[in-house]
Amino acid sequence: MHRRRFVQNVAIAGTSFLVGPGLSASAFYKGSPNKKVVLGIMGVNSRGDYLASKFATIPDAEIAYICDVDSVAMARCIANIEKITGKRPVGVADIRELLAKKDLDALIIAAPDHWHAPATILACQAGKHVYVEKPCSHNPHEGEMAIAAAAKYNKLVQMGSQRRSFTNVQKMVKELHEGIIGRAYFARGWYANNRKSIGIGKPAPVPANLNYDLWQGYAPRMPYKDNLIHYNWHWHWNWGTGEALNNGTHEIDVMRWGLGVDFPERVTSSGGRFAFKDDWETPDTQTILANFPNNTALSWEGRSCNGYNSEGVGRGVVFYGDNGTINYGGGNGYQVFDAANKLVKEVKDDTVVDPTNKVSPTEMLDLSHMQNFIKAIQGTEQINQPITEGHKSTLIPQLGNIAQRTGRVLNLDSKNGHILNDTQANKLWSREYAPGWNLKV
Repeated sequence: MHRRRFVQNVAIAGTSFLVGPGLSASAFYKGSPNKKVVLGIMGVNSRGDYLASKFATIPDAEIAYICDVDSVAMARCIANIEKITGKRPVGVADIRELLAKKDLDALIIAAPDHWHAPATILACQAGKHVYVEKPCSHNPHEGEMAIAAAAKYNKLVQMGSQRRSFTNVQKMVKELHEGIIGRAYFARGWYANNRKSIGIGKPAPVPANLNYDLWQGYAPRMPYKDNLIHYNWHWHWNWGTGEALNNGTHEIDVMRWGLGVDFPERVTSSGGRFAFKDDWETPDTQTILANFPNNTALSWEGRSCNGYNSEGVGRGVVFYGDNGTINYGGGNGYQVFDAANKLVKEVKDDTVVDPTNKVSPTEMLDLSHMQNFIKAIQGTEQINQPITEGHKSTLIPQLGNIAQRTGRVLNLDSKNGHILNDTQANKLWSREYAPGWNLKV
């Protein structure tokens, strides 16, 4: 074991026990049903601005603070929330300053992926609950650290797997577990888009409105380029996690949930950057396959640069059983077919789902997940996607990326998802941090 990895493992005191199926860190919290929940939003250029506008409509929630390293994005979001609520939030550039606010109850994290786990850990340490967008971590080790932080500081951490709160998806999973298609043994998920080339970035001065050092945070320092911010960081390993975690986490979570599985025993991946020759590092085309110890498997296919639909939709999941099939089209409806492929049940929802919407493909359905978070803080509901479950669904595409980058099959400990007997792959289980940025629970 590498010395740095050993030090990191000691720092979280062996958190693998925290991710077993019997423990859901702070899944139910004893709060006050009448308490207004004071929120701060971190990262508001796009997704965070959307989240702020949705949380602002929840009667028991108050958007009191807006946090962003881009002063233009922060000012725009402050104006949007003031227009919605009539009350002007306070702007804060540094997340550490925000977390020192005594009246802050919870942090909403929509910053780039490399900030998700660090901000979650800092928030728990500061006594705040957390709603963190998927993926819940940049790498597997940070996911375990986030679980450890939620447990140690007894804080709710909800990952933004919004489909966990869609009523018909909950019904579909319940029917799956009750055997509506017999034994479900395989699930296939997909995501397709028509993303364009990001080109070759040129070194450029950092814009005056952007604190680039704080934007990079815990990540090793890389020079600023003119094609990086605010979206194309997704396709760079230093900050992003590729399409598999940018979007695939949603389908993989539904598949894992429906199959009733936790950690895989084997993961492999095939794909690459095929569409363009540019600065994009992560795969634009990828298939991840995961096998589980109960003789089930799932596959996820991502096509970032070819938006051809599968089963008539740009994203979705199909469950295959020994007595039928369920087709889930990515929104809040599904179809059930018998063993002869005859449609025997259809649950419809007319809510529009747009898989090419970068901000929220399921915009009209997401509010229920946010409301669940607020009610969980108040103690009136159980959280729908605690960090323990979020980590499991984040880990599978992370392992897929590790398999892709090393070019081989990963054999795993199915009790916690750890990589077995592969020194090279284990180097990607965690990451190096920038000097002076030390992450610990």
